[in-house]
Amino acid sequence: MSLIKRMSPDEKKESGVIALCLMLLILAHFIPKNITIVLYIVIYIISAYPILKEAIENILHGKWFDENFLMSVATVGALAIGQFSEAIAVMLFYRVGEIFEDLAIENSKKSITNLLDIRPEYANLELNGKLQQVKPELLNKGDIIIVNPGEKIAVDGVVESGEAYLNTAALTGETKPLLVTKDSQVLSGMIVENSALRIRVSKEYKDSTVAKILELVQNASEKKTKTENFITKFSQIYTPVIVISAIMLASIPPLFLGQEFQVWLYRALIFLVISCPCALVISIPLSYFGGIGASSRAGILVKGSNYLEALSQAKAVIFDKTGTLTRGEFFVTQIIPANGVSKKEIVKLAAIAESSSPHPIARSIVKNYPGNIARVSNVEELVGLGVRAEYQGDTISVGNMKLMNKLHIDGVSTIEDTTGTVVYVALNNEYFGAIEVSDMIKTDAKVAIQGLKNVGIDNVTMLTGDKKIVGESVAEKLAIPNVKTELLPQDKVTEVEKIKSEIGDKGKVIFVGDGLNDTPVLASADVGVAMGALGSDAAVEVADVVLMKDNPTAVTKAIKIARRTKVIVWENIIFALVVKAIFLLIGALGIATMWEAVFADVGVTFIAILNALRLLKIKEENEKINKYPHSKTEKYKVEVNEA
Repeated sequence: MSLIKRMSPDEKKESGVIALCLMLLILAHFIPKNITIVLYIVIYIISAYPILKEAIENILHGKWFDENFLMSVATVGALAIGQFSEAIAVMLFYRVGEIFEDLAIENSKKSITNLLDIRPEYANLELNGKLQQVKPELLNKGDIIIVNPGEKIAVDGVVESGEAYLNTAALTGETKPLLVTKDSQVLSGMIVENSALRIRVSKEYKDSTVAKILELVQNASEKKTKTENFITKFSQIYTPVIVISAIMLASIPPLFLGQEFQVWLYRALIFLVISCPCALVISIPLSYFGGIGASSRAGILVKGSNYLEALSQAKAVIFDKTGTLTRGEFFVTQIIPANGVSKKEIVKLAAIAESSSPHPIARSIVKNYPGNIARVSNVEELVGLGVRAEYQGDTISVGNMKLMNKLHIDGVSTIEDTTGTVVYVALNNEYFGAIEVSDMIKTDAKVAIQGLKNVGIDNVTMLTGDKKIVGESVAEKLAIPNVKTELLPQDKVTEVEKIKSEIGDKGKVIFVGDGLNDTPVLASADVGVAMGALGSDAAVEVADVVLMKDNPTAVTKAIKIARRTKVIVWENIIFALVVKAIFLLIGALGIATMWEAVFADVGVTFIAILNALRLLKIKEENEKINKYPHSKTEKYKVEVNEA
């Protein structure tokens, strides 16, 4: 019953026709023989009509040699020599096989369409104090929409007011709800769970996350692998060769060896049925489509099966540092007070002086201070040095060593071998201490590097524009064997090209970046992977693979899925060719009948499809990926309440 429910109206109609033909075929065994032949012909016409029609249409368009042509010639020939029931059986089983093929393809597509069941049907537009339900396509930047609990966010935007948990599973695969508050960025396709949000539209629908993902996945099937292209070309040569072989099999023994023509014609017809390349033509694209579907469910968007094949051949993986292996955000990692000064006092002074600065380092210091920040006056931004500000009659100076030297502040101790940025603090030109600010390593980054080694990829490199001591420190902590530092964007491209030339034809080179400033490098690698880049249009456009989660471990997951896909593809190729070769031989020798021929065609195709569908059963490796769902760094926050 569940199978029937899953069928489309056309598939149900097709099943009804097949059931009718089977009942008539059974009835034919209980009626007079002179009527039986007429009934057989009627059953054949009913069962074979769509196949005969397609074969004729293809011939008129110059496409002679396909599976419809093979089936038509074989079954018409079987009718001609009186093998009525076998001719009908071939057509019926072929149509049954087509139904299962359609169901398999729909099941494979469902794995993606379920993921992409995020297309919003409407949006609640706030207009003149009233709500109006409109299509998402009609929204403009700056519009205000209201999203109620249970509704999908229609377009990308910023929360104007409200606080709610969002279900982001359809986009990221993450089951843990995401809390958003005022000024939080939200993406289309996310579902509001518990409380209404008032959102200002930041992107029109055509540029929103939902539209980009839908376009990406819908175009994925157009990019074919070398294996798929080979099979297509192979079938174009293979089918004519089979037809010529069948003609020779039917004619040479009777003409030159005095054999009975009808016997060899029957063998030739069996030969045609067995040789049908359906198993290869259908199961291989289905396998890659299944791999893309499995990747999508794991939060990995692969732009085409050619990139899935390239991932399976990965021999080297190159990571950008900032935003990929590290958070790309600064955090206070060390507070070094001068004698008689508390850590809390240093951070307070620095936070007060930096409170109006937009610089990332300044924001990290302000964020680290737990108290309320008092207003300051006469704030002076000193480019390349730091900042000075007046506070309750005192002057606070916060900046680098050059600022301390310029102000002739004594007692400043240089912090050597630091892997972060050091900010020095002085009050009324008296040194108070220093604060180290660093970009923190993601907690799952080391797991990601080890995961690559576990799947046999030891050639791992990290590229960064950061200074040598910082880059080497991160590489050492993550056990990355190769690191290149102080690189400009064009230098990163040069390094990728160098590694590609070293690998040569042995495999593919993957580059993984955060997609924000890695566009040239993403394009230069064999496979460019943008991580956590749903909000970046440039990354989605340029990258070959988009990781919807901000998790480096997803790279290993993508490679595993790609390799499993390739194994299943080759299992199907070898299985189909071996079984067909055996049955072609025994068919030519007269051992196989038309019933065995049906198995060699429809049966092999069905088994290959079932094998391909195993890809849809790939489950998330929750124990590693979900262990660090948000790459937390809160535990690194320095406590400023210490004396």
